[in-house]
Amino acid sequence: MKSYYELLEVAPTAPADEIKRSFRREIAKYHPDKVQHLGPEFQEIAALKAAELTQAYKTLTDESLRADYDAQLQSGDFAPVHHAPPPPPADAPERPAAATREASDRAPTPPPPPGSVFSQERDGASDLVRRATVIRFRLALAGEFGEYEEATVQGFEVGCLPRPSFWKMKPPPRVLARFVPQVDAVAVTEAWGMASKMKKDNQRDVCVFVMGPVVAPAGALATAIAAQRRRPMAAGGKLFMVPVNTNTWTAHVPTDAPPVIKSLLTRLKTV
Repeated sequence: MKSYYELLEVAPTAPADEIKRSFRREIAKYHPDKVQHLGPEFQEIAALKAAELTQAYKTLTDESLRADYDAQLQSGDFAPVHHAPPPPPADAPERPAAATREASDRAPTPPPPPGSVFSQERDGASDLVRRATVIRFRLALAGEFGEYEEATVQGFEVGCLPRPSFWKMKPPPRVLARFVPQVDAVAVTEAWGMASKMKKDNQRDVCVFVMGPVVAPAGALATAIAAQRRRPMAAGGKLFMVPVNTNTWTAHVPTDAPPVIKSLLTRLKTV
């Protein structure tokens, strides 16, 4: 269990100003605007994390509470982080509902300068989305196949080897999933190259899901996939590339894709 200092990523000797800056940086990663497109279970995770950070902030910026907490740390018996969401501190950043609605209607803003506070916040939010996406995909796999064997493939967060069904002649395809900040021709090419190096299995096809919150136009993706399909497949079977938009869970599905791809996409929308 992390201490309040570890949650806020500050030293036990950190002054109040540093704690405040760290709190603002960390809690921005879990702002509702950044997880609103995810399922309720992931929104709840973000809310609980924000509650933990808020409690840590309120404790460490109050001299009396901090002294009591430090004494508990010294004794090795510090209190756990409560999960009941407390109200945010008076000086916590807030965003009016009207501003939130207006922001959702605007085009995406250009990326912030590397290394800036805003860049760090966005990177943290991206990591949260990645982890939530992977969890959601695993839930869809479990719903589709039940138990399955995990396959470790470099460059992919998820590798699934479903168990063959004794009543089917052809075993189900291997399934790989990769999260990227932007699904474009480069992401397609990279994922295709890594997936094609899998151990050869002429009995099984390979279904590759490349998922991200920003997706290139369908025409550009189709051109990139067509170019990759002309390359030889060392892994045996066919390789099906499926670009997925994690904001809407819509996808560009190949016309000759096996039924399992459409079934998994349906589960991703309803998990």
